[in-house]
Amino acid sequence: SAIAQAYYAKEQGLKGVTTETGAGQWGTALSMACAYFGLDCQVYMVKCSYEQKPFRREVMRTYGAAVTPSPSMATEIGRKILADHPDTSGSLGCAISEAVEMAAKQDGYRYVLGSVLNQVLLHQTIIGLETKVALDKYGIQADMIIGCAGGGSNLGGLISPFMGERDYQIIAVESASCPSLTRGKFAYDYCDTGMVTPLQKMYTLGSGFIPSASHSGGLRYHGMSSILSQLYHDGLIEARSVEQTAVFAAATEFARVEGILPAPESAHAIYVAMEEAKKCKETGEEKTIVFGLTGTGYFDMTAYQRYHEGKMQDYIPTDEELAASFAKLPKM
Repeated sequence: SAIAQAYYAKEQGLKGVTTETGAGQWGTALSMACAYFGLDCQVYMVKCSYEQKPFRREVMRTYGAAVTPSPSMATEIGRKILADHPDTSGSLGCAISEAVEMAAKQDGYRYVLGSVLNQVLLHQTIIGLETKVALDKYGIQADMIIGCAGGGSNLGGLISPFMGERDYQIIAVESASCPSLTRGKFAYDYCDTGMVTPLQKMYTLGSGFIPSASHSGGLRYHGMSSILSQLYHDGLIEARSVEQTAVFAAATEFARVEGILPAPESAHAIYVAMEEAKKCKETGEEKTIVFGLTGTGYFDMTAYQRYHEGKMQDYIPTDEELAASFAKLPKM
C-alpha cells in the first residue's frame, strides 16, 4: 500500500505525507516509498515501540523520514493526551490523531493510513493473490487460513481473494492485551484517540482505550477494519486472542525449526497454526494450514531478550476497564 499511496500523493502534487506507525513496518515501507518519489515523510511512532525498537526508527530516518514518538508535545492532541495520561505508552489511536493534525496544519500535506481502511485492504490483496498462485502452482487446496489482526489490512489482504470460493476456516489472531474482535463491541467509533476522524462501524474497545505496552506494536489498535468486522459479525471468520508469553514461545520454537526469526505480530498467527497442527496430529485428520508470516523479528531482539530472561509479562484488560471504555463510545 505504501508505493500506491506515495504514487498518488506525488500525482496530486503534494509536498509530503504524515502517518502513524506501531512496530514500524508500515512507517518503514512508507518512508522508502516517499524516498522513491521525493516526498517528505513525517511518521508518528507509538512511544513504547519508539523506545523498544530504536533500530526500526533509524531505518525510517535513513530513508529520510522524520520520526516522532507519540504522544508528543508537537501537537495539540498530543499535549492533551500527555496532560491526561502523563505516563502513557501511547497507542496507534494516539499516533493517528497526531498525524492527522499535522497534515491539516501544513499546506501540501495529506495524512495516509497504513491499515484499517478499505483502500489499504485492496492494496494488500496482492498477499492473498500471490498465495493463491503459489497454492495453485503446486495443486494444494487450503483448509484453514490464519493471520494476525491489528487494524486488519494484512489479514484482510490475505483472505479477500479466498472469500466466497469455498468453506475455508479463517482465523484472525489478536493480542490478548488488545482484544478488539474477541472482547470488543460492534459499534460506530472514532478511528483515533483524539476523535477527529470520521466514525466507522467496527469492533472496537473504545477510541480512548490505550493497551498495555506489549511487544506486538502492530496489534495495539483499539479498533478493526470495517470489512473484517462485518465478516466476523456475520460468522464468516473466527477470532482468537493470545497472550504474548505464549506467542514468544511459539516464535522461538518456529525459529529453531524453520530458521526464520518471526516478528511478534506474525508469531500470533504462528501460535494458532501450531496449535491447529497439534490437533490434527492428535486426531489423525489431515489439513492444509496457510498462515501469514508478515515480517521478521530482527528489530525485536529486546522483546526476545525479555522473553528469554523470564522478564516478559502478560497483561489482559479487565472487564471493568473495558466497560469504562465502552461507556465513552459515541451515542448513535
